[in-house]
Amino acid sequence: MHAIRHHSFGGPEVLVHEEVPEPEPGPGQVRIATRAAGVHLLDATFRSGAADTPYPLPALPALPGREAAGIVDAVGEGVEASWIGRRVVAHLGFASGGYAEKAVREVASVHEIPEGVDFGEAVAMIGTGRTALMVLGVGPVSAEDTVIVPAAAGGLGTLLVQAAKNAGAYVVGLAGGADKVGRVAANGADAAVDYRAEGWTAALDEALEGREATLLYDSVGGEVGRAAFDRLGFGGRMVVFGWSAGRPTEATVEDIVGRGLTVSGALGPKLLERLGGLRALEERSLAELAAGRLRPAVQAFPLAEAAEAHRAMENRGTTGKVVLVP
Repeated sequence: MHAIRHHSFGGPEVLVHEEVPEPEPGPGQVRIATRAAGVHLLDATFRSGAADTPYPLPALPALPGREAAGIVDAVGEGVEASWIGRRVVAHLGFASGGYAEKAVREVASVHEIPEGVDFGEAVAMIGTGRTALMVLGVGPVSAEDTVIVPAAAGGLGTLLVQAAKNAGAYVVGLAGGADKVGRVAANGADAAVDYRAEGWTAALDEALEGREATLLYDSVGGEVGRAAFDRLGFGGRMVVFGWSAGRPTEATVEDIVGRGLTVSGALGPKLLERLGGLRALEERSLAELAAGRLRPAVQAFPLAEAAEAHRAMENRGTTGKVVLVP
């Protein structure tokens, strides 16, 4: 079979499309003939060999990919043969192996894909969707809220905008560039603001139409995060789940206490326990998709063009969840 591996750490160019042996399912496992594999920023971090990641770097040669969807074509010892032919999706954890024409996973970690859901959407929801539900669990939204969503054209941002609009909130989405801003507006945001445009903070104030924000979903940090933070009114809430700008939003205790704000983190094992664990979040995520309440944005690249997918993702040239299609 063909897969993407890297034999050294470095830029996207180290990703090589090559032939590798097919994996065989072990006891309790199924093998998935992959139809879509998820691409994650953490994949790029591992590929680069970055020393500042809290996770151990993979052994080389490494086969990236933490999410896969497809059709079961083989089962291991102890797994019912009735699994063969089923459409499934699975998060592969840190074992990786998704950037390939076939992948294996324990059957206990596999979900059947609901009727009417395609493989790319299932991949998006098994990872990004469950994270969105974690964020919403920490920062629930209601019709009384005025919400700011930075990175609103991204995989998570797309879902958070939908969830907030489903709840009846007034939503302002921030994105970089006219194309992404258009996508945010088409996704249902009440206003979409280009944070790369000159004078964009004035445009943000205009979009708020005199309102003070009550809820900020911040995964960007830096100057964009701070500008959004400054528009939270007294008693507002900020939910932090990353800082793609390279540094978190800067705020002092005086900023927070003086304005009666609540700042919460939306990641971590203790939170997972409170929300029922990863599998429960995955099941809920797929159910939200099947019911049509949440619909991810997906951008597909051929498997052989994994390097280009990484390059585009790192240059913020992608929208929604990036997937590779063998």
